[in-house]
Amino acid sequence: MRVTILAIGHKMPSWIQEGFHEYTRRMPPEIRVELTELKPGKDKAEEGGRILEALPGGATLIALDERGKAITTQGLSVMLSEWMRDACHPVLAIGGADGHSDEVKARAAKLVSLSVLTLPHQLVRVVLAEQLYRAWTILARHPYHRE
Repeated sequence: MRVTILAIGHKMPSWIQEGFHEYTRRMPPEIRVELTELKPGKDKAEEGGRILEALPGGATLIALDERGKAITTQGLSVMLSEWMRDACHPVLAIGGADGHSDEVKARAAKLVSLSVLTLPHQLVRVVLAEQLYRAWTILARHPYHRE
């Protein structure tokens, strides 16, 4: 199964790249997490166009948005389980500093919030990678997640 992360922003600091890779390398071989970095645009509309253009055919778009539905780690593990069961190709989109365009929000199957806190969009990719790993550990009954 493939999980794609589309993220506005490139040339991230090394600590962001290292944090992201720390968690994605821990994923099992049957779940590949791929990151596609997209160049920031002059506004949300331009960035939204880049996200929609980069969206693979047949993929399910999930837009990460601070006003989206809050999910728990347990809820993300349920989503991951459903994606695996349904042989779905989820694409999680991280917008730029100003969030997602209306077009991206309209196209998304779900709007999801990772936190009630406003997170810097660069940091979201690290938090998302860790939460995907944690969701997998719940499904695998691995002791990483303690609840």
